[in-house]
Amino acid sequence: MLIRDLCNLSFSPTANLKASSSLQQLVSLQSRSVLTQSSGKSSSTGVSIGKQVCRRMSAFSTNASTTGEERSPAKALRRILDKPGIHLGPACFDALSAKLVEKAGFDFCFTTGFGISASRLGLPDTGFISYGEMVDQGKNITQAVSIPVIGDGDNGYGNAMNVKRTVKGYINAGFAGIILEDQMSPKACGHTPGRKVVSREEAVIRIKAAVDARKESGSDIVIVARTDARQAVSFDESIWRTRALADAGADVLFIDALASKEEMKAFCDVYPLVPKLANMLEGGGKTPILNPVELEDLGYKLVVYPLSLMGVSIRAMQDALTAIKGGRIPPPASMPSFEEIKEILGFNLYYEEEKHYATGTSNPSTQRDYFSASSNTYSIQQGVPEDKDQRVQSQQDPVVEVITPDVYNGVDANRSRGPFSGIWSRTLRVKITGRDGFEKLDVRIPAGFLEGLTNIVPALGGVNIKGLLDDAALEVGGKLLLDFQDTAGDRIQVYLE
Repeated sequence: MLIRDLCNLSFSPTANLKASSSLQQLVSLQSRSVLTQSSGKSSSTGVSIGKQVCRRMSAFSTNASTTGEERSPAKALRRILDKPGIHLGPACFDALSAKLVEKAGFDFCFTTGFGISASRLGLPDTGFISYGEMVDQGKNITQAVSIPVIGDGDNGYGNAMNVKRTVKGYINAGFAGIILEDQMSPKACGHTPGRKVVSREEAVIRIKAAVDARKESGSDIVIVARTDARQAVSFDESIWRTRALADAGADVLFIDALASKEEMKAFCDVYPLVPKLANMLEGGGKTPILNPVELEDLGYKLVVYPLSLMGVSIRAMQDALTAIKGGRIPPPASMPSFEEIKEILGFNLYYEEEKHYATGTSNPSTQRDYFSASSNTYSIQQGVPEDKDQRVQSQQDPVVEVITPDVYNGVDANRSRGPFSGIWSRTLRVKITGRDGFEKLDVRIPAGFLEGLTNIVPALGGVNIKGLLDDAALEVGGKLLLDFQDTAGDRIQVYLE
């Protein structure tokens, strides 16, 4: 009710000052938002400001009903924008990274063209990735999570008509928002050299086309307008464009590659009630890295981290490959267990849901376990005639044969000492020290579990561990069985304890 009344008011500096605190904010906005353009003329009037604010407030106000529209990704994102405080959104580049973002408890995430180009094509973000590839990757991402996702729409992949197609495609893909920029084609990462932007008119037309596409689709997708004019032209030009893009209907404003905290503050002072997005490019971008509290104090509403997940993934894969090349697997502490991986990917949920669709004569989970456990028995007995009674029994009550490893108790079949006497009561300690002197691995396993040992350190696969154990089986105390360097230069030591 308040919103409708406010939008009917005349935005005069002296009128209706006591109407409400919200109105006082609007009048305050009028006095704060008059910045000088490069041409020296006022950028906007109080009336245009009032229209801006009314459009924002109307867009962010939602009905309390629980209709399907209210549960849409765009509505969820608008509710986040309407909440107090600043909101953090790590970048995802595929469905798995998006699931991890959601599991970590974030309210939203966004797709990075930089990361999608790298992960999908193995190519730099210099215009290689296409609209079709971005939409296809986006569908996989939005279907994998329940939190709203903002999609990187690059420069709309062409003129205003292409922008409309892009927006409609992103809506159909399930995105809650779309980032559209004013770069010329081929576009690239805003923190790389050689950025060029289209004319002011073309930049504004793109946002107007996006708004038209949203209306035609009956959607409420959040339009994030990005300008790269700061590096391509000047800071003043980027400020002018953000004003014009907001007037054209953008819901969130974003200047990429701002170069100082002062520039960031000046940007946030433009239309203070229009949400601003900060891009914290990790690892050495042009924008200062500030913590969320500092960003909120400047006036930002959203902050994104485009390279964190991709960067740590690259480093982790490099370390794992170095370990494998050196004849071993990555240290257990550097990766989740197989059970944890299955939980993250949803195996356990799948098995639970699968039970609801099992028929009376065929339980998928039971069949999977039975065939896995009895495959060896079947391969041995497949040439033996099958008894009819046995066949009926096996269909009704599958029998699973459990085979346990032999445990040597110190005496063999002839009541004499054997080379593996009591070996399962002993422990092997495997220690790996890197070339830099730091410990990479220190584990203990049963001495009889030789296959497990070679799985942990493949470089030991060609070593006669059994022979070393035979020689040391009767010795007491910690004996050093092996001490050598692998091809990567790491020191590998094996003790019998």
